[in-house]
Amino acid sequence: MNDDIAEKISIIQAKYAETLMQYPHVVGVGIGLAQVDGIYTDEPALVVLVDEKVPEAQLTLETILPRHLEGVRVDVQATGVFTTF
Repeated sequence: MNDDIAEKISIIQAKYAETLMQYPHVVGVGIGLAQVDGIYTDEPALVVLVDEKVPEAQLTLETILPRHLEGVRVDVQATGVFTTF
C-alpha cells in the first residue's frame, strides 16, 4: 500500500471511527488489506474489526456496515473479543 493511499484511509478512519464503533459487534477500526474468504487481497481498505461476523440477513438496515466510505472499501474482519489483563 503506498503512502498516499494509507494517508487517505487514515483520514477516513479518523473521521468515521467513532461512528463505526457504535455498530453491533464492532471492536475496532484500522487500516489494512481487504480479505476474500479469509485470504488477504492487495486491495487497501478501512478494516472494521468485529467480535463475530453476522450474516447480513440477520441485521437491520441500520446495523449493516457501509461497504464503502468516500470511495474506500470497508472490509469487515472477524477477530473475536479483545480482553485486557
